[in-house]
Amino acid sequence: MKKTIEYTLDLPEEDSLFELFLTTGWNSNYKLSASEMYLAAKNSWYHISAYEGNKLVGFGRIICDGIVHALILDLIVDPQYQKQGIGQVLLDKIVKKCKVHNIRDIQLFSAKGYTGFYKKRGFRKRPDNAPGMELMKSR
Repeated sequence: MKKTIEYTLDLPEEDSLFELFLTTGWNSNYKLSASEMYLAAKNSWYHISAYEGNKLVGFGRIICDGIVHALILDLIVDPQYQKQGIGQVLLDKIVKKCKVHNIRDIQLFSAKGYTGFYKKRGFRKRPDNAPGMELMKSR
């Protein structure tokens, strides 16, 4: 039976968001608390959540200056709900939000092994000679 997924712009509850975030394994590097993750999501320019009933099964967010640059972060689908189109719907809605605001540069962080998912949707790897670096907080 096909699951009914509802999408909302309401920010998920702190515990639900953190539980979903933990499914990614990313917190082994970030060492975020539930309240820090929630605040990061709350401070985002845009966020969208996917629910099956009361269960948070997907989430994505953007940080953005509202004019030129947007960065898609934390596009997460619960592993038990992957390969059902939820990630595609979340990404489509996120990209649409950027296009409605005429954002000129949409970038994203992609988890290892998911570049194919994004390439199918029009994203491309930045050229080796393109600008871009990062500074990670010392662990």
